[in-house]
Amino acid sequence: MYIPDSVLELMEQLENAGQACWAVGGCVRDWLMGIVPHDYDCCTAATPDEMQEIFAGRNLVLAGLKHGTVGVVTDSGVVEITTFRTEGGYADARHPDWVRFVRDIREDLARRDFTVNAMAYSPRRGLCDPFGGREDLKNGVLRAVGDPGQRFREDALRILRGLRFAARFGFRIEENTKKAMHAEIAGLDSLAKERIFVELEGFLKAAKAEDLVSGAELICRCIPELAPTRGFRQHNRHHVHDVFGHTASVVAQVPPTAQLRWAALLHDIGKPAVFTLDDAGEGHFYGHASVSAELADAILHRLKASNALREEVVWLVKHHMDHYRPEEKTARRLLSRHGLERMERLIDFQQADLGGKGSDAPDESLLELAQLRELLRTLAAREGELTLKTLAVKGGDLMARGMAPGPEIGKALNGLLERVLAGELPNERQALLDAVFP
Repeated sequence: MYIPDSVLELMEQLENAGQACWAVGGCVRDWLMGIVPHDYDCCTAATPDEMQEIFAGRNLVLAGLKHGTVGVVTDSGVVEITTFRTEGGYADARHPDWVRFVRDIREDLARRDFTVNAMAYSPRRGLCDPFGGREDLKNGVLRAVGDPGQRFREDALRILRGLRFAARFGFRIEENTKKAMHAEIAGLDSLAKERIFVELEGFLKAAKAEDLVSGAELICRCIPELAPTRGFRQHNRHHVHDVFGHTASVVAQVPPTAQLRWAALLHDIGKPAVFTLDDAGEGHFYGHASVSAELADAILHRLKASNALREEVVWLVKHHMDHYRPEEKTARRLLSRHGLERMERLIDFQQADLGGKGSDAPDESLLELAQLRELLRTLAAREGELTLKTLAVKGGDLMARGMAPGPEIGKALNGLLERVLAGELPNERQALLDAVFP
């Protein structure tokens, strides 16, 4: 296993002091899967006090000392090394009631979540794999270490981590582990919302449609507003899926960015509330985009998402049903109001929404979206994104011609921008001035 020199040096320093040291967890799993690890966690038989003695003279980070973790500052960043430990119960479903330091790496690995994460590697001793993690990796199986119910009662976040790992690596969740995830579902209620958000986002970025469908009960426990969409028939000839099935398909089809995956998950969450059935038995969801946007805003507030992410997701959900003709006048206005990047994101979303219907019937809207994207790109390259900031005249130019300061300046500039966007005037200084002062 390749271990960076900055990490290997610290491991050797501990070994030379008579203290076993191992690389552990995700870096070992990734190495066995042929993935270059992004970070390296280490554990050691040395106690925190002993580590401070061994690393005397180095810059240390001691914030995690009570849990046995010492951070050592290196030229490549901080390397965290934790004393082998075992833990007591988890009364708050998050933190161990007590931590006891141990001398055996196997005792430390026994407290970890899944077998694929319960492996350690030492350059001197090789691989330590007491729970069959390597075999589970080979077979693509995600299995809890020991009693799965106990693992999830210790920290319910492991339930969502299981979903994320299964989606990310394409693992099949072992049957007893899956049963325990559902049996201990109530533990999700006690988790900090920001922890739920991080795990759900990681899951969404990796998820395929079948991952969302198989994990629907767990996801809906975290976002109860999604529950009514499960099994909700759309009674619409254009849709072959229920609302949740359609949602899962759209999530899988949009690019795996946070904005698009969250928007796809929440875009139809308001459909059950506005459903109507006409005399012909056709289902309709008038106004569902606005209702879904309001729900998305409340959900992301609750999950403590960043303001920037929440605002973008809400905008995408609110506008996902908008229809724009691929015409220059329309495209200029869209570029001016929203910019190319946001409009391309919306088009990605709308294309996935159409593709997620499950119907094989051709949709002219897909062609129009492709044409609109090309037109937006052409105009952006040729003319840029026309806004008041890029207008060829400013307020100072108008005042220099005698216009008095005040609201009339803004009114005149906005009027000029509208005429440029409509194609009535070129964005050229003299032409704009002549339009105001004929």
